[in-house]
Amino acid sequence: MELDAPVAWRRSSLLPRLLLVPLLWSGLALGALAVVSSPHRVLHDLLSEQQLLEVEDLSLTLLQGGRLGPLSLPPDLPDLDPECRELLLDFANSSAELTGCLVRSARPVRLCQTCYPLFQQVASKMDNISRAVGNTSESHSCARSLLMADRMQIVVILSEFFNSTWQKANCANCLTNTSEELSNSTLNFLSLFNQTLACFEHYLQGSIHSLMQLRNYSEVCKNCREAYKTLSNVYSEMQKMNELENKAESGTHLCIDVEDAMNITRKLWSRTFNCSVPCSDTVPVIAVSVFILFLPVVFYLSSFLHSEQKKRKLILRKFLFTTIYLAKTCILKT
Repeated sequence: MELDAPVAWRRSSLLPRLLLVPLLWSGLALGALAVVSSPHRVLHDLLSEQQLLEVEDLSLTLLQGGRLGPLSLPPDLPDLDPECRELLLDFANSSAELTGCLVRSARPVRLCQTCYPLFQQVASKMDNISRAVGNTSESHSCARSLLMADRMQIVVILSEFFNSTWQKANCANCLTNTSEELSNSTLNFLSLFNQTLACFEHYLQGSIHSLMQLRNYSEVCKNCREAYKTLSNVYSEMQKMNELENKAESGTHLCIDVEDAMNITRKLWSRTFNCSVPCSDTVPVIAVSVFILFLPVVFYLSSFLHSEQKKRKLILRKFLFTTIYLAKTCILKT
């Protein structure tokens, strides 16, 4: 027996409501029903937000599976193949992990030393998407669908953002040539940096009473001087090596982790503790400074003497000319 359209519609609209009945009775059985002032509050008490979403999804699924909705999607609706969707999900998960690592390592800066494995993973997932594996049409279809199918090109934009962030941080200068691990120079610097901070912390804790009274950091300055000088010398050597390796590129920097660590140490040493490192070449510096200061004096003195000498020569020549003239005059008169 066939049903007319209004009857079929009423039965289809009753189906989602019937799905709520078992959940409502389960809420009553668990004692979730309380005295409230509105039906909306009653429903909210019986079902959590997640349960409501599950009920809605289940209702839509049953509607489509019960042949009350469309039998299939339109053929022109774009969709991804399972292989392409797997590549996209892999890139999404890797991007989420790398984004979280970058944000967590933003202050103090630990981007390169903490996130380089995740960056390599994202780069590998991007290569899997962009590189055509084999000569099958599916691989080319995945690249087109994920990278060039729309104006936004979200995957491309996200990949370019990660690459530009990595380049601005100069993380390659902290890694080996293969970018698989931190370089020996970076590991040595980070070890010295941790030792210097440990020295600061140790002698600050030892003089906590004086810190509260007079803010005296003399113990820190005296006992951590060698550690600070060693760290500063290693940093200077790393800068020189970086300039030698990148002569063609002006304005190159060390990786942001090393630069930020050195800046933190210098601020603590100079501004917070008000310490200073005496220069071992004091005598040559003073000698050069004095020589430069006396250069104007020497210049003006030599100019004055030279001008006075010229004046004397002119007076002497004028006197000789006068004497000769007078002598000639006397001879002519006689």
